Amino acid sequence: MYRSLFSVGGMTLISRATGFFRDVMLGALLGATALADAFYVAFRLPNHFRTIFGEGAFNAAYVPSYAHVLETEGAQQAKSFANYILTLLLISQLIVLALAFLFMPSLVTMLAPGFDAEPEKFATAVALTRITFPYLLCMTLVTLHSGTLNAHRYFSAAAFAPVLLNVVMMATLACSFIFPNAAIAAAVGVVISGFAQLGLVMLAAWRAHILAVPVRPRFDAHVRRFFLQLMPAVIGAAGVQIAMFADTIIASLLPTGSVSAIYYADRLYQLPIGVIGIAAGTVLLPEMARRFAAQDEQGAFRAQNHTMALTAVLSAPFIIAFLVMPDVIIQAVFMRGAFTLEAAHSAAAVLAAYGVGLPAVVLIRSAVASFQAVGDTRTPMIISLGSVAINVVFKIALYKSMGAAGLALATACGAWLNFGALTWIAMLRGSMQADENLKKVMVSVIGASVMLTCFAYSAREPFGVFFTQFHFYPREITLCALGLVGFIIYALSLIFLLRMNGVQRRDFHQL
Repeated sequence: MYRSLFSVGGMTLISRATGFFRDVMLGALLGATALADAFYVAFRLPNHFRTIFGEGAFNAAYVPSYAHVLETEGAQQAKSFANYILTLLLISQLIVLALAFLFMPSLVTMLAPGFDAEPEKFATAVALTRITFPYLLCMTLVTLHSGTLNAHRYFSAAAFAPVLLNVVMMATLACSFIFPNAAIAAAVGVVISGFAQLGLVMLAAWRAHILAVPVRPRFDAHVRRFFLQLMPAVIGAAGVQIAMFADTIIASLLPTGSVSAIYYADRLYQLPIGVIGIAAGTVLLPEMARRFAAQDEQGAFRAQNHTMALTAVLSAPFIIAFLVMPDVIIQAVFMRGAFTLEAAHSAAAVLAAYGVGLPAVVLIRSAVASFQAVGDTRTPMIISLGSVAINVVFKIALYKSMGAAGLALATACGAWLNFGALTWIAMLRGSMQADENLKKVMVSVIGASVMLTCFAYSAREPFGVFFTQFHFYPREITLCALGLVGFIIYALSLIFLLRMNGVQRRDFHQL
């Protein structure tokens, strides 16, 4: 399982690295302008729906259902099940796409009501969203094929697919001179990349002899069971997206550049979430589902504990960096071209607020696997909706006084409520059991994080002053130097504390 986790994490790291260069290009070409705000709304809208109906909810219901059929009835029945679901999914997405094209102005108004006061920005957002929305159809089908591949322990193609989004967008941005503006070039890149990603995972599934194809659907017992699990998962995923919808809705009421500030900070915030949190959940869910189906509960708990320990070890440096030196990060990554110092300050405040909730966010996917692996999508749904309701109340309370950073802080509070409730209920039910090794690792990570915090807080100013003497890329060199020295301090501190706390060499191999 851990080889698969590092494979997914490595591919996701490549995706985030190429995404970094994509966002640098977007920042340089669009900055934090009205055109940028319009594009990021157009980019968010299909992604919100993708998360509701696609990867979040769909994976939660599909992967355990497929794994159950595969484990109990064999590959042929599992393939028939996948064929039925593919057909129903394709029909539903074609209907959603047609309705979206007809009612796009209403959708944009719902997501960004503040744009109504600026007709040109509103019209641009509508036009761009019509270009990007077919991406939803492609990505929903990508999710199904990826889930099938993951259930058979083929992770590489699905993990690599997002790289194509970044590469294709960079290609269209590089050719933006042939488009009316850079925002249209980026939107065209989004939709082209959707078809490229779909082609990649379909090819991988075909080579593995598990490619699902459209057939006349049958509502047999397995399909009915899938839909019974899907509906709570959709509601739960919709709850999380309501909070994200609220970010965009409220940010559209704030001064121009607020939507963009949230986007740029979110891109950095998503790096550890994607590389560590989502990668861990992607591998852990089918692993726990298989073990529970085989009545191996202790094996499922062991896999979960080791995954959560590894998640904590890898994510802690990101948390400290976002909290202690967000301004250094944002300026080094984005401040060039149309991206101004004022925009950097706004995005840095949002990044620091997001950092407050990062520990919870990276662990949520591992915690929710306790429920989804046994087919319980209802409990995470209820928890998600409750935390989102409180989250939205916090957003409304904080946005006037704190601006975009208040929206991010509310998101962080909601994440902690979600993770805390998931963990508490799972432990009460006996579906999560923290072992001694996990506790020792967590204590060691906290200690190493304190050492890293002391270094980052005391060194950021001296490093910045020293490297301003460089004529080439002083901000970038400062960030790299802080990151390198900080990594060494964190790694040495962690190894020392793990050994002091009695974590043996064999436990390192398990992590």
